[in-house]
Amino acid sequence: MPIKDILLPLVGEPSAAAVAAIDKCVAVAGDIGARVTAIAVEEDIVVRPIVISADLENAAVAEAVRSVTDAQGLLKATDAAAIRFGVRCEHKLSRVATAEIPAHFALSARLKDLSIVPVKSQGGQSEKIIERLIFESGRPILLCPEEFAAELAVVFDNVVIAWDHTAPAARAVADALPMLQAAASVRIITATDNKAPAELESGAALASHLAEHGIKATFETVKIDGSSVGKVFEAYVRANAIDLLVMGAYRHSRLNEILWGGVTKTVIGQPPCWVMMSH
Repeated sequence: MPIKDILLPLVGEPSAAAVAAIDKCVAVAGDIGARVTAIAVEEDIVVRPIVISADLENAAVAEAVRSVTDAQGLLKATDAAAIRFGVRCEHKLSRVATAEIPAHFALSARLKDLSIVPVKSQGGQSEKIIERLIFESGRPILLCPEEFAAELAVVFDNVVIAWDHTAPAARAVADALPMLQAAASVRIITATDNKAPAELESGAALASHLAEHGIKATFETVKIDGSSVGKVFEAYVRANAIDLLVMGAYRHSRLNEILWGGVTKTVIGQPPCWVMMSH
């Protein structure tokens, strides 16, 4: 199914990194010819007034004042990017309790083809939003790492599929088909130290399946060699100038990944490039 309708969930402040990520997300939407619906949520924050006074006693009793994040600034950045890249864009400003933000975005994503999510490195709120979108939207997500958004490609020429023959991985491949068909290079990798016959057969079978969709893909195994699978993927992305990583989310139970760590937690905490995930 072509991707024509995209959700862009926005929280936080319009920092330089956030604006760069918004710019890149809208540019990607423009490249695939999709409409963007940007939803920015105002969050309550506590701001202490700046007191310029030698009267330390008065300064000490200055009360905190309530305020909200600059969600309007995020929407302005989105509108500016939409004009620059010729993207059809709608925007909405929401005010919900902080604890309800992830659920609010998941509900909004159910009637979208894809959610593109700007990700703050090791950001607790970002991870909560991503997890809720994964489990409750029923739609795929595309992660955009804020910390190096300006360096990211707009066109996904070099794509790698992280394949482990699980249902989430199969769902991710199906959801990513439009991007795989547009790519110049598609690789399939399985992280393993054993190269079991079943793993090799599965990777070859996926390559054969993709060929039926007009996608020429290569398959290889990559060694884990005592590292974490998430770090293996990161190293592969860096070494091969990958534009997009396609992977299933939460192969193991979410609780196990939270307690012990896992590939999904590693990748959503710090995406190494654009990452498309499905569950």
